[in-house]
Amino acid sequence: MEKRTDKNSYTILFAIGMVFVVGSLLAYLAMVLKPLITENERLEKQQNILYTMGINNNDESSATFISTKEAPKEFSKYITEQIVLVVKNGKIVSEQTREEYKAENNGQEPYLIDVKKQQANVKAGKPRKLPLFIGEKDGKKFYIAPIRGKGLWDAIWGYVAMDENMVVQGVYFDHKGETPGLGANIKQRYFMDDFTGERLLTESGSFKGITISKTNADPINTDKDDYEIDAIAGATITGDGVTAMIKKDLKLYLPYFQNLKNNK
Repeated sequence: MEKRTDKNSYTILFAIGMVFVVGSLLAYLAMVLKPLITENERLEKQQNILYTMGINNNDESSATFISTKEAPKEFSKYITEQIVLVVKNGKIVSEQTREEYKAENNGQEPYLIDVKKQQANVKAGKPRKLPLFIGEKDGKKFYIAPIRGKGLWDAIWGYVAMDENMVVQGVYFDHKGETPGLGANIKQRYFMDDFTGERLLTESGSFKGITISKTNADPINTDKDDYEIDAIAGATITGDGVTAMIKKDLKLYLPYFQNLKNNK
């Protein structure tokens, strides 16, 4: 006599039941964990921005953030202003203060702007919002901008701190899935530290950016006027992605810095 559990209908019903149970459990966990995930993302962005200003717990070789407990207090202390530049057709058409942006976006802080979504707005013919964070430390001003691009396998992103002349003061890079030991090394100190002091503008004030170069022949990066950083061995495509996102995203901020200089 055939058992009920041997029937195909039982197998199908059991599979449907498991899909329903597992799906419901995952949906519940996603709902419960969403506030925690959102909070972690907020703190991580604060840590990233502060890192570019030299507010971190780095030792001699490794890149280390300040703690998540310290981040909100230090962010409020050092980031004195957040502005949002509205760009259309590659040109800045308006500028929003932090308060104006929050009033328009249900209280959301400018540093939480989704850069990926804003890049997609350009393809859809919509205005793009560029956040810029102004920090002060030891009497010095930092202008910090987020950037985002494509590496070998997936997204890469970062933050670049500049002075009023668009000379790099610090960077932080990260990635979603670059090759361990190769492209993933864009978030290692030996690579990120090389950017400090590099110029983004030519002597005439035009935007040139920074190229990650295999032929740089300056492994300890003593030349800060060549607009180049020594490439990571075996990570050509990731390096090209870093080059592209620096040139593509930071160039959009040039009119802001030109206006800053003209109003001095």
